[in-house]
Amino acid sequence: MRTQTSPESIFKKFQDAGMNPVDHKLTNIEKQKLNNAFSILPPLHQKILKKHLHSISFMDNMPNTALTSPVETADSIKMFNITFRAEILNQTISEWTAWKENTCYTKSDSDTYKVLIEAGNLDAIIYVLLHEATHVVDAVLNLTPHLDEKENWTGSTTFTQNVWDKFNKSAEKITSPLLETILYRSGKPIAVSSAPAVYKALQQTPFVSLYSTASWFEDLAEALTIYHLTEKMKQPYKVIVLENGIPAFVYEPKKNKQVKKRQKQLEIFYQ
Repeated sequence: MRTQTSPESIFKKFQDAGMNPVDHKLTNIEKQKLNNAFSILPPLHQKILKKHLHSISFMDNMPNTALTSPVETADSIKMFNITFRAEILNQTISEWTAWKENTCYTKSDSDTYKVLIEAGNLDAIIYVLLHEATHVVDAVLNLTPHLDEKENWTGSTTFTQNVWDKFNKSAEKITSPLLETILYRSGKPIAVSSAPAVYKALQQTPFVSLYSTASWFEDLAEALTIYHLTEKMKQPYKVIVLENGIPAFVYEPKKNKQVKKRQKQLEIFYQ
């Protein structure tokens, strides 16, 4: 896989926001981790990336974990760059997902609640590449609706039907007032003491994770990633809310009946 310096447009985007990311050159060990992550991608990902992934890049001091961006080319073939925050190369999936999950909550010294994720000890790059590569597949095949040149939504509604009314608005029958207050819906973190109620609410929806609630694009990427990890790679994925060190609530997407109903729609990735 071709790694190169991140596109200037990516650097500029972060610099304009007052940040100072720098290009990261992979060590031999990091290259091995990356190659391994590519090797376990589903068949459809492998096929689409061979034709449509222009390059991948790594940055130090990047504010978010990854960014998938279109790359302008001389022909009409859609091409993409994926830029990753290099720090994830030193994290396991459990470590990285727990960090990401905890950005959803505010904490104080008096809090008795803590959120952990049990997701095994594989490299975090496996999860993040799965997620971002799914965005590429989706963008190429329109597995969820996408805007066309006339700004009309076109593409498949198989995955989004009865779950999403708009790309970032879930269907009324599954919309939870509590989930509408979380970071990915409101833009603000909430108190960690709300965590048990948050995951109880999530369990009543077809979403595999809190991030899934952000849009139908993230919903598909998260659903496929967690499905591949748990069902194909036999890894755990549990969100555990501790109260005074004792489990108060556990959310395990693979045991959610509404999540399982949608898994047939993921078979396209394995044909």
